[in-house]
Amino acid sequence: MEATRRVGTVSRGIRCPIIRQGDDLAAIVAESVLEAAKSDGFALRDRDVIAVTESVVARAQGNYATVDDIAADVKKKLGGGTVGVIFPILSRNRFAICLRGIAKGAKKIVLMLSYPSDEVGNELVSLDKLDDAGVNPYSDVLSLEQYRELFGVNRHPFTNVDYVQYYGDLIRESGAEAEIIFANNPRAILAYTDCVLTCDIHTRARTKRILKAAGARIVCGLDDILSAPIHGSGYNETTGLLGSNKATEDTVKLFPRDAMPVVLEIQRRIKEATGKNVEVMIYGDGAFKDPQGKIWELADPVVSPFYTSGLIGTPSELKLKYLADNEYKELSGEELREAISESIRKKDRDLFGKMSSEGTTPRQLTDLIGSLCDLTSGSGDKGTPVVLVQGYFDNYTN
Repeated sequence: MEATRRVGTVSRGIRCPIIRQGDDLAAIVAESVLEAAKSDGFALRDRDVIAVTESVVARAQGNYATVDDIAADVKKKLGGGTVGVIFPILSRNRFAICLRGIAKGAKKIVLMLSYPSDEVGNELVSLDKLDDAGVNPYSDVLSLEQYRELFGVNRHPFTNVDYVQYYGDLIRESGAEAEIIFANNPRAILAYTDCVLTCDIHTRARTKRILKAAGARIVCGLDDILSAPIHGSGYNETTGLLGSNKATEDTVKLFPRDAMPVVLEIQRRIKEATGKNVEVMIYGDGAFKDPQGKIWELADPVVSPFYTSGLIGTPSELKLKYLADNEYKELSGEELREAISESIRKKDRDLFGKMSSEGTTPRQLTDLIGSLCDLTSGSGDKGTPVVLVQGYFDNYTN
């Protein structure tokens, strides 16, 4: 009997040099992976996945913009008067610096916060408090005074920031008048202004449609701001400010753009060096939820903006537990192993709706692998902006 490999999927963080603007990222990534394989004594295989975090891609591209660049584009596109800024997420890293630029490009900001939480789960007030107050978040529009009277000060459980106060102060410090309201119906902002910047991420197309149908004069999303260069700034033609992060107190790093050549060049270099056909992807936030804070990680517009063709699609997997408990419940030992192995070898390519695949994860491969990589690399000081995933496409028979 042939030997069975005892290890399935392995995810390794790969340490790299600090990436700077203008660096040959493809060369650095390929060399770092090859050096890691040599130093740790493992070999690359066909269908291994090399994943590169979006932040180093954007850094190598020099895809940055300043607060003043944001202000100039906001003023040009939304008129520079009273701007409704609706549905932002509550984040010092993701949105605060964007808000500074937005406020610098307007005379007044009417900030409309969704409640009880933002789009990715950061809580402004608990559902229990809403119930006690008799407030209906689907219909009730609250002023800042009403919010404070009903709910007082609510600090973020992880950062201890009162985002209502923080965002209001940011707007005023940037030279604009601030008014804060709380609502979940996009149309509510139209009682204050007909120039609206909607800052939601995954629901933005619906929000824009609702606002335009309701008579808004100007409707932009964060994806429309810095969709082209301002005074030579960085930009992203498809996501604009979405996916941006704070770089310094006055600059943001934008989501990477035009990075398919990087992905393909890494793939080519590994093929040239090892003869192996690897897959390559760029990843941002993984798509997972923190059970304690109830926060969704996915603040980027997509998990992976660029990837090689072998990562298109979804897994096609059988549920071993289902087979063992149902199809082959009378078998055990080697007989059970061989029966399950034969089922896997003969499985249909498309298992959609089949009971034998019930409970597997039919999500996009890039979302699944990107989430694994985000958890592997972390967001702090691990120094591993590249992740090598091996054995992801293996199954029980390999």
